Amino acid sequence: MLKRLLGTLLSVVIITSFMSGCRQETSKDQIVLTLWSIATESDAFSNAYSKAIKDFEDANPGVKIVHETFENEAYKTKIKTAVTGNKLPDLFFTWGGGFSKPFVESGKVLAIDKYYTDEYKEQLSEAALTYTTYNGKIYGSTYTTPISALFYNKKIFDENGLKAPTTFDELVQVCDKLIQKGITPIGISAKDTWVLAMTHDAMTLKSAGSEKVKAALTKAGQSYDDPDFLESAKKFRQLVEMGAFYKGATGLSNDEASALFYSGKVAMYTTGSWMAGSIQTDAENPSDFDVVPFPLLGSNAKATDFMGGAVDSIMVSASTKDPDLAGKAAFELTRSISKYAYLDGAGLAVWKKDYDDSGVNPMTKKLADFAANATSFTLWFDTTMEAEDAGEYLTLLQELYVGEITPEEFVSSMKKNLE
Repeated sequence: MLKRLLGTLLSVVIITSFMSGCRQETSKDQIVLTLWSIATESDAFSNAYSKAIKDFEDANPGVKIVHETFENEAYKTKIKTAVTGNKLPDLFFTWGGGFSKPFVESGKVLAIDKYYTDEYKEQLSEAALTYTTYNGKIYGSTYTTPISALFYNKKIFDENGLKAPTTFDELVQVCDKLIQKGITPIGISAKDTWVLAMTHDAMTLKSAGSEKVKAALTKAGQSYDDPDFLESAKKFRQLVEMGAFYKGATGLSNDEASALFYSGKVAMYTTGSWMAGSIQTDAENPSDFDVVPFPLLGSNAKATDFMGGAVDSIMVSASTKDPDLAGKAAFELTRSISKYAYLDGAGLAVWKKDYDDSGVNPMTKKLADFAANATSFTLWFDTTMEAEDAGEYLTLLQELYVGEITPEEFVSSMKKNLE
């Protein structure tokens, strides 16, 4: 009996070892690349990423891309920690410009110039790679040209005899009338501070102008302690104090705040052009919505000056075991994401459009026209600034929103932050 039991156990061990060996052999035959992004299931780019990954795997038999997604705000911390701990995945989403500059300078990101082939150059201009180029070398590929704009519920506006505002004074008048009607004018998330920044950045651009904003944020001789920056902070507080924003915004995530807008519980929302795609999938009646450039706060900017630019990128870790495959994947994936995101209405394609786009929703096409006719693009504050400065900015902005600091204190603290 004991011999029979031992024999059975030995057989199980042999079979298990054999099966394990087969699995190991299979995994050895398959190349796995890990990709990190913020394209969660609720994100407008989720479908585009999924389709792009499938296309790449189909075109490269034996290659598997493991896609891990993270919420926007948490991801910013995760990616910085991964760089410091040398634990970056093969491929990772990031924002170009100042945000990724420390990553590149640390030597943790692979230069991918040699993978930028003539084929890709015909479809993606070098100018589009401006924010992923550092010291003359390309460190990432991009897929969209997002811009900030003011989305609004056209149905609510029509029912209340309102027109989309083109100036700040008009915006205040619209908010006043909506408040009198018992309608919350503007949706916002103060929990996800980047959403606060979407509104504040747009206001500051339309107050100070593109050149002054860029010079201040890049420490190029422009002090933040300036009347135009102060004016933006004051008017931001004016909107808070008049009750223009959703009252529970401090406890809302972006997804929750956006849902209120899609359901018609708030009338306006300032965010990136990707919202046009989300409206198509998340709003009951997408035709109720429209979009306009953010209102002007003075004469230093034009309606055609936009926050945004080709900054959303995929980069390659310098420690990847398959640099040639990962370098190729960075361009192949971004080309496909550019296509699918535009067709979904989630993004404004930065790669050449060589496909039928007749089915793209009118709002996305309108935003594409905004981008095509823009007189300037200014990257969002937390992307233009280096990581530490950006973190301090978002903290100060949250304090300004809840009234812990005054506009004057905000501007003064920003000046110190950028010295």
